[in-house]
Formats: sequence, C-alpha cells, structure tokens
Amino acid sequence: MDSVSYAAGVSIGSTFLKHGVNNIDLDLLTIAISDALGQNGKKPLMDKQASEKLFNRYVTDAKTKAGRDFLAANSQKAGVVTLPSGLQYKILKKGDGTVKPTAQDLVKTHYHGTLIDGAVFDSSVDRGVPAEFQVSKVIKGWTEGLQLMVVGDKFQFCIPHELAYGEKGASGKIGPFSTLIFEVELLEILPNTEVGPGIK
Repeated sequence: MDSVSYAAGVSIGSTFLKHGVNNIDLDLLTIAISDALGQNGKKPLMDKQASEKLFNRYVTDAKTKAGRDFLAANSQKAGVVTLPSGLQYKILKKGDGTVKPTAQDLVKTHYHGTLIDGAVFDSSVDRGVPAEFQVSKVIKGWTEGLQLMVVGDKFQFCIPHELAYGEKGASGKIGPFSTLIFEVELLEILPNTEVGPGIK
C-alpha cells in the first residue's frame, strides 16, 4: 500500500507541474486529501465542483500571466519585432527569395516548436521530414508570420495563446493558454496542389 500511496503522490505532483503549479502548501494539501478521503471525521471545506473551478481558474490565470510576462521580456530583446496582433518575430537567417507566400499558397517548411519552458512539443527538424501545408490552414500566428517570409528565410515566432490554440490547447504537450515558440524555415512555395492538413 505504501507504493500505491507514493504513486498517487507522484501523479498529483506531476499534474501540478504539467499545469505550471509549483507553489503548493503541502501541509494544506495533505489536510485536503485527508478530508476528501473522509479521514478524522472531517468533510472537505468545498465540494468537488467548486474545488475544480477554483483550481482551473488558478491554472488559467497563472498560464496567461506567464505567457504575457515572457512576451513582454522577449519584446525587449534585440531584433524582436512585435506586431499589432501580438505576434513576435525575429529574423534568424535571411533567404535569397523575393516572393512572399499568400494565405492561399502551399508551402514547404522546417519547424521546431517549444513551450516557454523549453519543452519541445513538435519538430519537423527532429523528424527529418519537412512539413507541407496551405498557409491559411494553420494556427493564426503561423498564417500571419509565414506571409512575412521569403524562401530561405528562417524566423523565430513567439505566438500568444490567442493566435495559437487558445483556451482549449491541443493534443499532447500543448495545454490551454500556452504561448508557443517556433523556429520556422521557409523552404519552398509549392504549386497549388493538394498537400497535408497543416499545423492545426
């Protein structure tokens, strides 16, 4: 039973870390777990619905603030441009192309995506296979950013959650209200034929 208790603790701790919660009062947490289990004849001070609502609000506020703080600090770095939409970009490498893609164009890119804590959530670079998609069939930050590039350019994009996956997040490692960082290289503007579904 000791191993089960420890495993339960690891699961709870991992959930906190996943949501960016790292300043928990462990003594109060222990009391709350004890109350929820009905130990010592005490009932929880709030029901499950109220506690989930409070926790979710805390996580939302914490992630939103972390993203805004990151973007505010990043905006002060050399070479970073902040657009009216909130999208930030920095030119990492200039290409030799002269034409920029439109929203209707198909493109071939290499990209490497991370969260603000550096965790990688997706990377065509790591897979070794470029991604092909229509510019309009990706998240808003990509659609806007790609149209700033010419073939051969490599940009870094810092994308607020409003221009990424918003309050729902995406499957895998991208949680709700996540600010995303991409390094994107535009390899080619393709003939307008059917390609993959895009980065959604």
